[in-house]
Formats: sequence, C-alpha cells, structure tokens
Amino acid sequence: MVLPAVAVTVTAVGVFGLSAIGLFDRSQPDKPSGQVTRSPASSTGPRATVTVPARSPVVQARYVFPIAGCRADASQSHHDYPASDVFAKSGCRFVSPVDGRVDEVTRVDDWDPKTNVGRDRGGLSVSVVGVDGVRYYGSHLSAIESGIRPGLAVRAGQTLARTGNTGSARVTPPHLHFGISWPTAPGKWWIRRGAVAPQSFLASWHRGGQLSPVSLVSRTMRAYGVDRGCRSYC
Repeated sequence: MVLPAVAVTVTAVGVFGLSAIGLFDRSQPDKPSGQVTRSPASSTGPRATVTVPARSPVVQARYVFPIAGCRADASQSHHDYPASDVFAKSGCRFVSPVDGRVDEVTRVDDWDPKTNVGRDRGGLSVSVVGVDGVRYYGSHLSAIESGIRPGLAVRAGQTLARTGNTGSARVTPPHLHFGISWPTAPGKWWIRRGAVAPQSFLASWHRGGQLSPVSLVSRTMRAYGVDRGCRSYC
C-alpha cells in the first residue's frame, strides 16, 4: 500500500515534512559544504553548471515513555479533545519521548479558575518537535529544567521538566497532560494541547515498543483542514 505524502508545515524552528513511514526531514539553509555541483553534458557550447543543495539525511525515530523513574498510569480517554492525563506523583521526570528540538516553553502559570482561559490551562509546559516531524506536548509541570529553551536539541529520555499540577490541574491529583499533534506556528495552543489520541502510543512505549504516530498525525492534519482557531473547549 502506498501512503500519501504530507504537506510541509512551517514552525518557529524550521520547515518540517511528515512522511507516512515515521521519518523526518528538516530543511537547512544552503551551505557551501553541503552542496553538490553537477555539470550536464552538452554537444555544443560551454557546459552549464547547476548547483543543487544536498538533501538533509532522514532519521529513524526512537520512542520512550514520557515519564521516567516513577509509576505512571495513563488515562484511556480525555474530555473534549484527544489527549491523555498520565497520573504520577509530583516531581517525576518528564522526559522527551523522542530525539528532536524544543518547540515552545511556558514557565509562568497564569491560569485563573474564574476565567479558565484556554491558553493558560496547561500551566507550566514544554513541547518538542521530534525527528519524526511530530510534536509532543507535556503540561501541568511543577518545574522546568533550567537549560530548556525553544530550539534546543534534545535526545529521547532527556529530562525536560518535573510533573506537577499547575494550570487547571491545580484542583486535581498531579499528572502530566500529554498531547500529540503536528507542528504549527507559535501560540496555537488548541492544536498543541493534542490532536490525535495518544493512548496506543503511550501503551507501546511503556512496554518498550516503537509504535509511531506519524501516519495518524498525517491523516488527521489533512482531515483537519484550514485552521481558523479553537474549535472545542476554548
């Protein structure tokens, strides 16, 4: 079966292309050392020199469960939109589930229960765009590691933050809100919070499996269509 290609998505940290087989390609600025020069043959006149930028290598993703060093139980459903609340005691390590780059970081908890503004519900949060082109988001964190910033390269299993109950989790047991989506421009929290159900992937990674969300994210992004803002629980 041939899986369809996916449109390129532009984010704050580069141009990302999702493939249907779990691979990632991030465009890089042209560099002299990364160029290939070709001279096509010609029977008359001088040869024309064509400079073609070398393609970035594709990378196979490796996945890990996003909480390390603690017992964690992921919810099998979520209200209003796709996500999972992964319950664990406060202070557990929230780790990057894949190699990639930090996307967005929120270090201030502005949530007010009187207004319950959507963009503030996550409290402290970190998102990562993986080498597979998928974005992974964790929120309600109690603390974020000092060096974590947008654009930072991270490895699967690297500590990003600690679990907690900031934002709208202030009145619930500590947990990690975990969402999977495609990369977007900064600030589009209604997609970043979760666009595909992560439960099957979390279950696989918890067992040491390598189930990839790339195909599901690709299909969902195409079906989503034009983004005109928040559609539910805004």
